[in-house]
Amino acid sequence: MQAFDYKKQTLEPIKSLRSAPREEMYLPGHRTCSGCGPALNYRLVAKAAGRDTIFIGPTGCMYVANSSYLCTPYAVSWIHAQITNGGGVASGIEAAYKVLARRKKYDGPFPNIIVMAGDGGSVDIGLQSMSAMMYRGHDVLFICYDNESYANTGIQTSPTTPYGANTTFTPPGKLVPEGKTLFPKDPPQLVIGGHPLVKYVATTVVSRPLDLMNKVRKALNVDGPTFLHMLAPCPKGWKFDEKLTLEMGRLAVETGMWSLYEWENGEYKYTHIPKKYKPVSEYMKYQGRFSHLKAEHIAKMQAFVDEKIQKVKAIAVEAAVPTPKAGA
Repeated sequence: MQAFDYKKQTLEPIKSLRSAPREEMYLPGHRTCSGCGPALNYRLVAKAAGRDTIFIGPTGCMYVANSSYLCTPYAVSWIHAQITNGGGVASGIEAAYKVLARRKKYDGPFPNIIVMAGDGGSVDIGLQSMSAMMYRGHDVLFICYDNESYANTGIQTSPTTPYGANTTFTPPGKLVPEGKTLFPKDPPQLVIGGHPLVKYVATTVVSRPLDLMNKVRKALNVDGPTFLHMLAPCPKGWKFDEKLTLEMGRLAVETGMWSLYEWENGEYKYTHIPKKYKPVSEYMKYQGRFSHLKAEHIAKMQAFVDEKIQKVKAIAVEAAVPTPKAGA
């Protein structure tokens, strides 16, 4: 039987920042903090996705700061979801559009359906809903904008908060001088290891906007569930000068605290691998959340990162700027 044509969109690669879409889908007027990394991510994602897009926004910074006073900054459709059920709401929207198309009650392009969830709404409180969406194979891009804490409610620790971070739930003291004692979850590996219908996963950082937008387009062109893990530096939670947001992203990559890669049909390809990694202290020294750490704590973080770097070097396949493809 011939597959039904849902008129899935095909998004062309963006060759350079100069050729990026001019039209903004995430507009000024919201109440995010100055230097907000998640807001910069949102702007780039919306620009890459285009007008025929539906965003699902689980409770978090990007819900509260973007939807105050009964107005939002989106030039496309957006719906609020609970922090627990972003994947479930997206699943229902995707299924509804497919039913309407088959019944000939909708004849337009199949919308880009994107969940924009924080780390809590992705791999903590929202994990079960995200996982179920991916397991069922819904054609949805799930994005984790990771500011490494529950920032909206007062900078509580989350599963992606780094070791040694000072949060309101992990304050350093005499008994626990380092603050947080646990190392973070690895969200892409949670998705890759447990969801056989997921064929494309990638990481991004706002300091690499072209790489970010093309990975968004590549993910949207895939037929089925996809996942992007986006580092989103947070001046308020990380306690750094708001003008350093992009610099924090760059240093995260240059020190190995964050790796940029794609996983496509079982193959890893890394982007922007540093020729020589800087010590993690170069990244941590700008952030007040790490200011209490002693040399032995920083050494422990360096050992953790060194292990990650060895895995990158073992794969040693570097990709160029990704080219979006249809039906990958």
